[in-house]
Amino acid sequence: MQNQKIRIGGVPEHFNLPIHLAIERGEFASRGVEIEWTTFKGGTGQMTRALRNGEIDACILLTEGIIADIVKGNPSKIISQYVTTPLTWGIHTGIDNSLQHYKDIFTRKYAISRFGSGSHLMAIVDANSKGHSLQQHQFEVIRNLDGALAALKAQESDVFYWEKFTTKPYVDQGLLRRVGEYKTPWPCFVVAASDKILQEQPENIIRMLRTIHDSCDQFMQ
Repeated sequence: MQNQKIRIGGVPEHFNLPIHLAIERGEFASRGVEIEWTTFKGGTGQMTRALRNGEIDACILLTEGIIADIVKGNPSKIISQYVTTPLTWGIHTGIDNSLQHYKDIFTRKYAISRFGSGSHLMAIVDANSKGHSLQQHQFEVIRNLDGALAALKAQESDVFYWEKFTTKPYVDQGLLRRVGEYKTPWPCFVVAASDKILQEQPENIIRMLRTIHDSCDQFMQ
């Protein structure tokens, strides 16, 4: 019997290594599931759009991003937690930017990968928690990390939220300067799947989740 395919996506970050290892070791295939992996450099906002458009069946993405998009009508569901600890967001600026202190970021221009992405939503959550309200004209869409590096270097944007350890090499190289950090008050990554795949392949989705969790458990031992 031919394995049924599930198209799954995620960001090019270390969190997803257990899934890549499970694919390489044939652990999904051994349970009768063929996984087609797609890397999304544009982050959560790009993945929620791909779910809406039927380009992928499931993905690993930020909790806040998928909840916000489901509320807006995305025909998908959260089917599992993936990383239960909070995400530490690094708050960055360009190396030559005059911005020096975290307290001064809230009137500045923000680089975001997409509206509805983590870099967008967490900037708003952080500002609101400090009694500030960001306006839409403060956001500039830069698509991905490479776009942020270019925009911050050119000082077209002043502030950029991205996962701290993903940006650490750029901070160490002097390409970015970190002015602060923000931890999410919730578990950071979840697994989401489209309603369509949940209706068509419910048993394979369960097998997929079991394989992901088993690989994560093995990785953490």
